[in-house]
Amino acid sequence: MSSLPLEPGAGPFAFDVHAEDGRARVGTLRTPHGGALTPAFMAVGTAATVKALTPAQVRGTGTRIVLGNTYHLAVRPGSERIRRLGGLHRFMRWDGPILTDSGGFQVFSLAGTRDVDADGVTFRNHVDGALLRLGPDEAMKIQDDLGSDIAMVFDECLPAGASRGDVERSLEQRTLPWEIRSLSHRRNDGRAVFAIGQGGFHADLRKACLSELVRHPFDGFAIGGLSVGESHSDFVDMLDVSTSMIPRTKPRYLMGVGSPRELVEAVGLGVDMFDCVLPTRNARNAQALTFDGPMRLRNAVHADDDRPIDPECPCESCVGGFSRAYLRHLFAANEMLAGTLVTAHNLTFLQQVMKKAREAILAGSFGNWSSTFLGRYPAEAGLPDDVTGR
Repeated sequence: MSSLPLEPGAGPFAFDVHAEDGRARVGTLRTPHGGALTPAFMAVGTAATVKALTPAQVRGTGTRIVLGNTYHLAVRPGSERIRRLGGLHRFMRWDGPILTDSGGFQVFSLAGTRDVDADGVTFRNHVDGALLRLGPDEAMKIQDDLGSDIAMVFDECLPAGASRGDVERSLEQRTLPWEIRSLSHRRNDGRAVFAIGQGGFHADLRKACLSELVRHPFDGFAIGGLSVGESHSDFVDMLDVSTSMIPRTKPRYLMGVGSPRELVEAVGLGVDMFDCVLPTRNARNAQALTFDGPMRLRNAVHADDDRPIDPECPCESCVGGFSRAYLRHLFAANEMLAGTLVTAHNLTFLQQVMKKAREAILAGSFGNWSSTFLGRYPAEAGLPDDVTGR
């Protein structure tokens, strides 16, 4: 069994693959604010906070990278204000790596409040209705103000039902020109710029998109436009095509996917990085993640259950002995502590999944481990409060 690499320290952006088992691999990711072992799950902090947790609690879950969002932070409190206050790391008191999404997903999720043209998108923002202009230049400028360690290019994320013609036009007239233009804003301070592969659910268009992107000096490559309403088979097929096009030496980032089953499947296809609101949002809706599937803590079956969610879990909630009965009571009483405790548990759970995946890869047993995990985790397990996709 290979030994686990050390978590890298701070320095210019770098990515190294240390072990492979089939297509699954273990690596290290380094940034100016520290690093992480991969495969890695990144916690979503859209508005400069991982909801319900302090930065120390986030780190206590095993999380090493958090996300911020260009669109949301530009709307409130404003990226220039954050820059004046010392950048996003200082503003939110997080000393680890930060990745910022460019706002491209909001082209999809806020479709009713924006107009798209060849140079970018004009949003009527969701806070006060004021207009916000985002394109490749504006998105990179905002991310520079924020001071993130990994900046994502601006792209167009289309819905699952987009026609082939719409996908082709989007790639040729928007996504590819916008992404390549973003490179002109590359910073010479050791921070990274990641491209995003699009192409809808057409394998040849995804191949064509990534074939063009890998010709340019991006530091990593994300896979976008998945988990937007497609079938599971389409999800796996497009992920398979996409990961096979990204060079071995570059990190592969699957955007907006957090279902435990899909995470394990994606690791098996060579994905290194993930993010999703699922563990935090579902926690606030009384759903705890376990190796046997989601646990709905509002259910009456937990009313007299003195056990923690998982006696073997190292999270603050389980180690602290907070019972299922107590958690059910907190949710019934609308107490904020409920969301804090279950959020800490859910993030810890996904970090444990990533850790066990890394250990299995290093042992050369990922296939057996993933089969066991997927056989135990219910395929039909509903995640009704989940909002995913990129």
